[in-house]
Amino acid sequence: MATTSNTQRGRKSTTTRKTAATRKPAASTTTSTQPKTPVEQVQQIAERAVLVPVGASLLAGDNLVSTVKGFATKYRTRTSLERELKRYERRGATARNRFERQVRKTRTRVERELRQRRNRVERNIKQNRRRLEREVRNVRRDFERQSGVVTSRVEKLVQGRIAS
Repeated sequence: MATTSNTQRGRKSTTTRKTAATRKPAASTTTSTQPKTPVEQVQQIAERAVLVPVGASLLAGDNLVSTVKGFATKYRTRTSLERELKRYERRGATARNRFERQVRKTRTRVERELRQRRNRVERNIKQNRRRLEREVRNVRRDFERQSGVVTSRVEKLVQGRIAS
């Protein structure tokens, strides 16, 4: 009964299922396309060197013939040729307009970035200049104070020597 329920569900019964141990190994006597002798190897390389360009040129010729036949059927009349030329012209104009928009957009973006960088550099220069001027003023003020103190000490020393 178990095999009946298994086969009803779409599965094989356990008695008909092959296990890995009962399967036959792959045939080891397959014919190899590899040449066995060095002479056969050279012969195969020479054949490939000739056949590959020949096949490529035949394929290119077939493609050229089918393309020419397609053009001949597509452009049989003057109106169909003019229609196709107008299509190409519209497509070219669309591509040109898209390119011009992209160039304008890129130019605007680059100009904006340059303006921002220039403003940032100018702002940094102003800040650094103010900071430097402030530091110079502070150093000058400190120097003047120190020189005043040194001057008064020297004067006291000189007057002390003169008095003694």
